[in-house]
Amino acid sequence: MRISEKPVPDGRAPALNGLSGPSARKLPVPPRERKPALAALAVFLILIGSLGATLLVIRTGDRVSAVRIVEQVGAGQLIPASAIQEVQIADTGIDYVSWKFSDQVEKTYAAVTLLPGTLLTDQMVTKSSSTVGPGKAIVGLALKDGQVPVGLIKGDVVQVIYVPSSAKEATSREPGSTPQRILSSEALVTRVGDAESRSSSGLVSVVVDATIAPTVALYASSGQIALIALPGAK
Repeated sequence: MRISEKPVPDGRAPALNGLSGPSARKLPVPPRERKPALAALAVFLILIGSLGATLLVIRTGDRVSAVRIVEQVGAGQLIPASAIQEVQIADTGIDYVSWKFSDQVEKTYAAVTLLPGTLLTDQMVTKSSSTVGPGKAIVGLALKDGQVPVGLIKGDVVQVIYVPSSAKEATSREPGSTPQRILSSEALVTRVGDAESRSSSGLVSVVVDATIAPTVALYASSGQIALIALPGAK
């Protein structure tokens, strides 16, 4: 007697041992490895960041009074009361001069050129100055257009030049003599009479050596003085 198997509807042989199901085709997946140390580190960093941000916000709310420069003061120049202003800043550990010492600041000199908007620190001031100290003199000059640079302000450094008013004066010296045209190589400007005017004429006061001051004043009275700005000397 011939025994035949029952045909499968799709014409394929029957699967053996039930290995043709979907579950039989899935690859084994290794168990996921947990790293508690990394998770703990991540939580720790988040907490540290939150704490730092909180402290920054808290300290930002602590305001202190400091000294701010509101007008340029040249190096070696006495700091005037008009050049400083009280300003409220956040106490975040930055260096500053407290406003309660403002009366002492007015008795000090600028160690470097102080620019408007600068927060004053102890390193920017000094108790003495060789620029306007002994051996120096302040000379007032009445200058015209062409004798002073446009935009000159207090605190600038200039050269004081002797400019003969005529060719006769320039050649009236003895043969072989060299006229001294640079009277002061670096003179500090302590005052500009008309700082807001666009014109280059006006009154200018400069600090020069006391030995040359009478000569500068003499030439200035006859209009034979000119100033040259030295921006790199600030």
